[in-house]
Amino acid sequence: MDTTYYGHGSTAERWERARMFFEAEDYAAAARVLGTLVEEVPEQTAARLLLARAYYHSAQLHRAESELRVLVERDPVEHYARLMLGRTLQRQGRHEEAASHLRIASALAGDFDRV
Repeated sequence: MDTTYYGHGSTAERWERARMFFEAEDYAAAARVLGTLVEEVPEQTAARLLLARAYYHSAQLHRAESELRVLVERDPVEHYARLMLGRTLQRQGRHEEAASHLRIASALAGDFDRV
């Protein structure tokens, strides 16, 4: 497979291309672009979170989980990463493990009725 298109351009151009693919619901293509961006700038939360979402929506759940765990380890109070990790674990049938992440996400969001 030729991946030249996915890696072509500046970081900003590739970020925009990835977002365009994501918004068009071409999650696999978005993940291809985002994967290289995350390798180049691993400290960027937005790129890694969008990569995890692209993996989630394209049913690459183990990859989504891996990216989300990096985010949660780096920033334990990252609400959306916690929520996505919980949902990713739920989709894998790991409900007990998901529950703790979903409770933490609810608490971080101030939704104490769900905690």
